Amino acid sequence: MKILITGFDPFGGADINPAYEAVKLLPDTILGATIIKKEIPTVFKKDGIVLEEAMQEYKPDVVVCVGQAGGRSQITVEKVAINLIEARIPDNEGQQPLGEQIHEDGDTAYFVTLPVKAMVAHILENDIPASVSYTAGTYVCNDVLYRLLYLEKTKYPEMKGGFIHVPYLPEQAVSLPAGTPTMSVEMISQGLLHAVEAIVENDEEVHHVKMGTIM
Repeated sequence: MKILITGFDPFGGADINPAYEAVKLLPDTILGATIIKKEIPTVFKKDGIVLEEAMQEYKPDVVVCVGQAGGRSQITVEKVAINLIEARIPDNEGQQPLGEQIHEDGDTAYFVTLPVKAMVAHILENDIPASVSYTAGTYVCNDVLYRLLYLEKTKYPEMKGGFIHVPYLPEQAVSLPAGTPTMSVEMISQGLLHAVEAIVENDEEVHHVKMGTIM
């Protein structure tokens, strides 16, 4: 099995992004699966272009994109991507689309094709805070997840894909409001490793595990 794992470059004026910093710490193999690491740009549309180029080059069985979710205290495995861009801040090339579709011929939303609950459960089993997320936002993280799932449905049906959001790093909190949640890059990377282990070990979702929200 080959697993392509991507992380975004820094954005929004930051000089570091925990996503790719954590991805870089992953081993080159996990439970026999080959791990391919790739940095992608925090730029609408270009994120998907760079991603597909990597998919064509490496022909992975699984693609996992990783991004920063400032304000979240847990590693959150995304369940769904929506066909909407609503950019609160510009991307790294100054684009700030508002109320736009990602693909005019795409579905309103796509569910990820990874065992999300199994991934979260295995991260929690290893004493790392984690949960399922049912919104990837409307910025570049959702953009690349939607583009990934669109590609999977239209061109690469044999591949599986998904997305993981991670918290700020402690060093980022120096310039953030007091009490902003953070997590060390080492713990984030360990969480990603355990998520990958669950992907390798679970062909199907573990539906009997109780997760979700009541709001």
